[in-house]
Amino acid sequence: MASYSIDDAIRELAPALGKAPAGAVSGEWTASTMQAGHSSRTGGYRDAEGNYVPEASRHPLDIISDIVEKLDTSGVPRFNKVVIRWKKPKFPFMREEITLETSYDRTIVPRGPDDPIYATAAAARRVFWQSRGTVQEDFAAERGTANIHAQTKWFGPHRRILAIHARERLILATDGLSTPWAGISEPENGVECELFMEFDAARLDAAGIENWANLLINIGDLVSDGYRVARDVEEHGAILFCRLTEDYRPMTRIMLSRDADRIDGLPFGSVPLIRATPIAEAEIEGQDLSDDWGAAAARNALAKRGMGIG
Repeated sequence: MASYSIDDAIRELAPALGKAPAGAVSGEWTASTMQAGHSSRTGGYRDAEGNYVPEASRHPLDIISDIVEKLDTSGVPRFNKVVIRWKKPKFPFMREEITLETSYDRTIVPRGPDDPIYATAAAARRVFWQSRGTVQEDFAAERGTANIHAQTKWFGPHRRILAIHARERLILATDGLSTPWAGISEPENGVECELFMEFDAARLDAAGIENWANLLINIGDLVSDGYRVARDVEEHGAILFCRLTEDYRPMTRIMLSRDADRIDGLPFGSVPLIRATPIAEAEIEGQDLSDDWGAAAARNALAKRGMGIG
């Protein structure tokens, strides 16, 4: 495809873009090349007032993806973004105006598996926990094999549990929910939170620690799959999040609640800590659970334990 040029692309686009829906006077589309296994295409036709004009079918404009691929393999200067603009001719029998521009936009480059941003995120979390206790080295409760983009279920290379020893307390904390996503470019710290559980260290042996650590990584999986969990905890203060198996009797549920601390120094700002607390069914017995997430019952259970909401 070395001979394929922008002029060739415009000639190929003209018949497809010319089949504009009624009322369309202009159009603009932005498309990306294939990056980390994904490409994108946005935009559409607009009317004289600048409003989008509905299209009966998107299939005719699949040619945009085709011409981007052809340009990408044609030897033109490096690019990862294409902007196509179309204008309806002002008079009959005149040719429509079509322009095509290529550029290299670093802000849409997906993070690869070797991006230093992951180490930055991990280091920020480590600094935070080291200020609160002694981080146990070589402790991890981790499952799952990373894909070709170094993504695990928590969207990045880090998906593990830290054990922190602090003043006769043991803290287990997720280490990876706030790692920026791999394979994309969006400026987000993963699911924008980290979870922790706190225990009386004297009551836990090695098997008990491993058991709770495995539970916490499972809770992290649910949070990473969920929609707005961190924001829901922020909004309600506390929520009833998931049920526990028989192995954890008499505890039957996990409650997530807001904590006053935040982890600073992450690549895209700070993230909140969310406390995960096992509770027994008796603690919410007789309570109205009809509101979102059983939030009122969760807050009441926290108050009965003398635990405040950060």
